[in-house]
Amino acid sequence: MFVLNVMLGERTVPAVEVFRSLAGIGSEEYRFTIHQLRLPRALTGFLVGCSLALSGTILQVITRNPLASPGVIGLNSGAAAAVVAVMVLVPSFPMSQFPWIAFGGAFIATAVIYTLSWRKGGGSSTVRMLLIGAGISAMAGGLITYFLTVGEIFRVSQATVWMAGSLYGRTWEHFWPLLPWLLILFTLLIGMTRYLDMFLLDMESAAGLGLRVETMRVLFILISVGLAGSAVSMAGTIAFVGLMAPHIAKHLVGSRSLVRLPVAALVGGLLVMGADAAGRNLFSPFEIPAGLITAFVGAPYMVYLLLRRRAV
Repeated sequence: MFVLNVMLGERTVPAVEVFRSLAGIGSEEYRFTIHQLRLPRALTGFLVGCSLALSGTILQVITRNPLASPGVIGLNSGAAAAVVAVMVLVPSFPMSQFPWIAFGGAFIATAVIYTLSWRKGGGSSTVRMLLIGAGISAMAGGLITYFLTVGEIFRVSQATVWMAGSLYGRTWEHFWPLLPWLLILFTLLIGMTRYLDMFLLDMESAAGLGLRVETMRVLFILISVGLAGSAVSMAGTIAFVGLMAPHIAKHLVGSRSLVRLPVAALVGGLLVMGADAAGRNLFSPFEIPAGLITAFVGAPYMVYLLLRRRAV
């Protein structure tokens, strides 16, 4: 899929030239197209997919709900609202700092959700988290609409394209700020898989094994916020990847986090790269944002999950 992303477009690049160029011996004829246009776009899409998939896997495990994802629970909307506000109101803000802005927006949304979902008897209710998350998503959507209404037309058009989940025009300027977020948080996450697996048990059993349930839940939510926020900052709201990839990984390798997390990341990267390739080539000369392609696939998949849960 990575090679296809680099090959296909308005000007097709032979597969052999892709490999030669990656090895540093490619033809100058294709060098600019590969290294400056398509390679950073494909790699950025891959990192975005990995981050969304990992974020979704965390949320599905700690909430014990297969419908949980960064989009459903409100993380993506909070991050998007913060980024749109900066894009519209502070046009000169550096792109390299967007992940921090998105993290801040997602963190605020998550803090509100977690606080409101706290039960009087102690502990947070995962069902309430999902329901409140839907409300926070709607509120964030209202804020986004407000900023798009009051902003200058040029900035508004940029933000609108970004909101659709487009990888159009992604360069190394988008790839490099995203890479350390994924590497650091993924490494931290892999080191904590033993604690994540404990959330697959009932909470009494997990607490009996020594797990500080609420403390670890907050920590995992923060990691999920960082992954989702950084992804949204560079590619907009690409829907349903965080929902589909964890399920596909679970069907492939099971529930053990040490194996499921890397596979989910690879599946998420594959979904985003595939959606971007389809959006660029299937509707040429028009380009459909990757976020719309994943929505076309993900929405029926979510309906299928709902119907399956009802049948159970």
